[in-house]
Amino acid sequence: MTEATELIRVFLLDDHEVVRRGVGDLLEDSGTITVVGQAGTVAEAAEAIERLQPDVAVLDARLPDGSGIELCRRVRLSAERTAVLILTSYEDDEALFDAIMSGASGFLLKQVRGNDLVDAVQRVAAGQSLLDPAVTRSVLERLRRQDAPDPLAGLTVQERKVFEQLRLGHSNREIAEHLFLSEKTVKNYVSTVLAKLGLERRAQVAAWKD
Repeated sequence: MTEATELIRVFLLDDHEVVRRGVGDLLEDSGTITVVGQAGTVAEAAEAIERLQPDVAVLDARLPDGSGIELCRRVRLSAERTAVLILTSYEDDEALFDAIMSGASGFLLKQVRGNDLVDAVQRVAAGQSLLDPAVTRSVLERLRRQDAPDPLAGLTVQERKVFEQLRLGHSNREIAEHLFLSEKTVKNYVSTVLAKLGLERRAQVAAWKD
């Protein structure tokens, strides 16, 4: 937390004026924070944050002309010293993931208690993160899954068609009829698909999960 003589400069973005005023009054009543600007649209906020370079930007996640999460990405480029708190009415895993990936320092629900919001602003202004370790682990795991190579990438177009038929539990004869191939050709394709995927039985393909 900064010294009392160095007030934390905060910018607020919310499309509801009453909410902005309420949050602003709450933060300034702490005696450690000053609200240097506020906006009701993403466009207004983007210009103002770049110009004001606040210590912390408290951004609503969803607005009529865009999202605070998208704005966060822009802020990380135009106002690198500004920490971002995403404030939302929804407990949304996708939004949380996007907020973290955009470089936000924290993600809070609007139902947060006043003292907790003040504490959150103070902490991110001091360079801390409000991301729960369990949440961080979840996001890292998701990233690992995204970065992992596609195990099906080594299959040819025809092999992938056979693979999809195997997933449906079809026999060699059914696959042959569906793909207009001979059963012997299908049998060879099945063997190749299993070998490329490191599987031993066609039943393992039927149990395959994306």
